Amino acid sequence: MLPLPAAPLPPRRRVPPWARAALPIAALVAAPVLAVLAAAIGPAGATWRHIAATNLPEYLLNSLLLSLLVGLLAGSAGALTAWLVTACRFPGRRVLEVALLLPMAMPAYVCGYVYTWLMDVAGPVQTALRDVTGLRWGQYPFPEMRSLPGAAAVLAMVLYPYVYLLCRAAFLQQSSCLIEVSRTLGHGLAGTFWRVALPLARPALAAGVALALMEVLADFGTVQHFAVRTFTTGIYEAWFGMGDRPAASQLAACLMGLVALLLLGERLSRGDRRFHATTTRPVPLQPAPLRGLAAWAATLCCATPVLLGFAVPAGALLWLAATVGDPLAPERFLPFATNSLLLAALTAALVTPLAALLAWGVRLHPTRPARIAARLAGLGYAVPGSVIAVGALVPFGIFDNALDGWLRQHFGISSGLLLSGTVAALVFAYGVRFLAIALSSVESGLARLRPSLFAAARTLGAGPGEAVRRVELPLLRGALLTAAVLVFVDTMKELPATLIVRPFDFDTLAVRVHELASDERLAEASTAALLIVAVGLLPVLVLVRAMRRR
Repeated sequence: MLPLPAAPLPPRRRVPPWARAALPIAALVAAPVLAVLAAAIGPAGATWRHIAATNLPEYLLNSLLLSLLVGLLAGSAGALTAWLVTACRFPGRRVLEVALLLPMAMPAYVCGYVYTWLMDVAGPVQTALRDVTGLRWGQYPFPEMRSLPGAAAVLAMVLYPYVYLLCRAAFLQQSSCLIEVSRTLGHGLAGTFWRVALPLARPALAAGVALALMEVLADFGTVQHFAVRTFTTGIYEAWFGMGDRPAASQLAACLMGLVALLLLGERLSRGDRRFHATTTRPVPLQPAPLRGLAAWAATLCCATPVLLGFAVPAGALLWLAATVGDPLAPERFLPFATNSLLLAALTAALVTPLAALLAWGVRLHPTRPARIAARLAGLGYAVPGSVIAVGALVPFGIFDNALDGWLRQHFGISSGLLLSGTVAALVFAYGVRFLAIALSSVESGLARLRPSLFAAARTLGAGPGEAVRRVELPLLRGALLTAAVLVFVDTMKELPATLIVRPFDFDTLAVRVHELASDERLAEASTAALLIVAVGLLPVLVLVRAMRRR
């Protein structure tokens, strides 16, 4: 029998059209960021010279210290708890592997409001301490909550799930063969974690910490409430306090440059190392049972972040809602919840495929412009939501004005503002803001795939698009689901962009919480805050169920 002819190999440089389309799409998404950078190129004014001479060193120092503290706390808590629930068996493990994701649904500014109320001089904690000890204020040492360490602790409480989620996915995909070899060489679970598991999970760890740091650098509500002056507060002061948009844009450009340097430094430090599995049939990691004091120590270690990041603030909000609550009738919250769910679902449904398109486009067509455009599109997460909102209005305003001028010239009618101030503009601002979340998750999943899988599909005659669709896409369903959930939850909590771009009389749960909490009416804001947490829990539970099924 004559052998069948081998399938002809496709041209090596053939790239599917959708991969080439990633460049213009990334340029469109990066338009607001580029608008901010373009505004920062102008000459320095009196406001910028004053900021550079007086406040810029403070902004830089506070931003770096806050990022360092949150990176250490969130990275340590997320990586350690992910390893414990993946590699160990201890009391409460099945419950804690789900509960560790709960702080994702808690907005950072809400958590900050709760802890400052709890730890205030007139709050429940110090009041109970004085009642028990009989001491007066000033006679006992007590940490100052409204400080940089206090803000870092609160931010780390709600941001560590980014690291936990990505690291746990990386640990689950690691082969138990490597773990068994490490144990055979005399290393315990701790040594295996430091020498084998954590280095292999470095892309996931770096992606999770990078997301947490970008959230920290772009946060406004928490740092303002804790009286910590960072780049973000400086941008708001220059833009809305001094009315100087170029100075605010220059501060935003400095902030994006700082984030770009952090990401570039991490990528350069990897060198040529790869982190995918080398075995063709990896054996799933089997949890090792812990006994005695070690088991209860693991339980305490995993329960502490859940208690501090979710149980305590949620319990305080429940008590405030039960005792005071929002004066509006319960039926008034249905439009708020509907608007929030609609925006979050639309954003997740649009941003996740776009992030996958960008990631695979750069992978299949790795030109320098494509890589630069993808990085610029992902920098929006490091810019405050209000700046992104104003930058996002620029392309919509240009389109609306051009269309209105054309209609006036040729037909004598006015179209008005068709896109500016609409739900489409708001979803576009969300997409620019949260594209980095989905992009980091997809890139982290792609980094764990063996290149030989794609090469084998190409050798068998599959084109690049077919190889992605039939081989790589099914293996990345977990990463894509993770990206969609992260975008959904963060959209539910987004506040500044919503306040600026939202249509008239289009309020969300986050807007309601801000309106009440800004007037020091936390007890009334507790009802809407609880609804944000409750709605945010639904996709988290869906994600946990999917992870367990896989």
